[in-house]
Amino acid sequence: MKKMITMSLVAAATTFAFASTADDIANLQSQIDTLKTKQGKINAQSANDNIKWGVDLRTAYDNINYDMADGSTRGNDSLLSMRLWLNMAYAADEHNIFKGQLSMNKAFGADFRDPFNTPGGNRALSMGSMFDWTGNEALSDNSLKVRQAYWLYLGDKAFGADIPWTFSIGRRPSTNGFIANLSQDDAAQSPLAHTINVEFDGLSSKLDLSNVTGVPGMSFKVCLGYGSTNATPMFVDATPYAQEDDQLNDIKLAGFIFEPYNDGQYIVKAQYYKAFDLPGMDMDMTTGEPLGFKQYGDMSGATLSVLIDGLTEDGYFADAKLFGSFAWSETDPYAGEAMLGSADSESGTSYWFGAYLPVSDGESENYGTIGLEYNHGSQYWRPFTYAEDTMIGSKIAARGDAWEANYTYQINDALSLQARYVNIDYEYTGSNGFFGNTSGAAMKIDDVKEGAGMWQQLGGTQDPMSGQTVYMNLAQMQGMDPMDPNTQAALMPQVAQMGQAAAFLPSVVESAQDFRFYLRYRF
Repeated sequence: MKKMITMSLVAAATTFAFASTADDIANLQSQIDTLKTKQGKINAQSANDNIKWGVDLRTAYDNINYDMADGSTRGNDSLLSMRLWLNMAYAADEHNIFKGQLSMNKAFGADFRDPFNTPGGNRALSMGSMFDWTGNEALSDNSLKVRQAYWLYLGDKAFGADIPWTFSIGRRPSTNGFIANLSQDDAAQSPLAHTINVEFDGLSSKLDLSNVTGVPGMSFKVCLGYGSTNATPMFVDATPYAQEDDQLNDIKLAGFIFEPYNDGQYIVKAQYYKAFDLPGMDMDMTTGEPLGFKQYGDMSGATLSVLIDGLTEDGYFADAKLFGSFAWSETDPYAGEAMLGSADSESGTSYWFGAYLPVSDGESENYGTIGLEYNHGSQYWRPFTYAEDTMIGSKIAARGDAWEANYTYQINDALSLQARYVNIDYEYTGSNGFFGNTSGAAMKIDDVKEGAGMWQQLGGTQDPMSGQTVYMNLAQMQGMDPMDPNTQAALMPQVAQMGQAAAFLPSVVESAQDFRFYLRYRF
């Protein structure tokens, strides 16, 4: 069809050259305009106005190990997984853009859709039906899920000034953010990954202030999102989608990202957020049985991250990258509740450093990139990094020390490989837990081990009733009368703590390691 139109255009142009009247000229010009319109419609139907697709397929081998606080080990030396991203993009015009991403993430030969055998198979482990934070990062089944779907508007002049601006709403690109993207070999998404690295639904709006301030890359971005929604599902009762008084409230998050400087080489970003009505698992402290999730309080956090992309203008260090980041979090528990094991407002901090260095022969050949990272978190450090991409949990959430070494090589335009090793040494419990008083409790692991050791030394067993034996032996050891109410008041809290430590010890991870090798096709 295109060939026929082109030939017609040539014929029309030739006739035009020999035309001698105004009517002939006008008629021929009309024919040319009509043929151009038809050709434009054909182009639109064939490609130009369709969604553009891209594929990203990663096949990985992981060898993972957990060193438990009771001296045992757990792990998997043959975990194979496959992650598929189908990327979509469409621009209706220069101002309106749609972007989306479909995802599948599964282990070879496994379906983790319903690890807890919950009714309806709701992928409880990935929180896909509850909090929807890691639905595409945790291994599940072979179904395609929506990882991203959002509309983006590009404006020219905010408030009538020379301030380019954007507005976006939908399922946001909120994982693999600034700095975390380096080890993932991806472009940086939003927000800053030191404190926020989860999937969420919400909106954002950004003002580019560089033109009016004269500072390269200066911008200010506001973000709002939901982490869960209080609504009755369809067919549960007579009022579908109404709020439920006996269920979790909406979990909300609001914050901003300020970029004071970004000239492409020196990049500085800061972030602040406030999260409301955060959940945790409620436990029966007598039996240790889970009672379900409830909400414990609010939390604030902030991050300052700096990246130097190129240490020199040319030569070897022109392709080197150095970064440093500092982050802070603070709990705000409800009255009568405790967060992270404390009824008080507690602050936590984390720092994170890294370098990415090219591997080359000093001339034109590039043999990949070596990355080195280290991060440390304090006792009450708590980020939202549940979607961080390691099989052993978030290394950035570690209350302790973590380090990583990786090597990435681009084999050709479409195919790359990576070898990556992550080691985490925990000093406190609850690094990958939630926000309540149990699963996220920040207890010193050495104290838990000491309490469990005392329990066993004083005759305690796995039977909670053996606490009476522990109490009698403890009273005798300290020369106290076990029948005296004062003795009971003084010693029973200690006995209870030792019993809880003994029950808790087998589930405490003291260190974890993940070695990964992957092949990745992107085009």
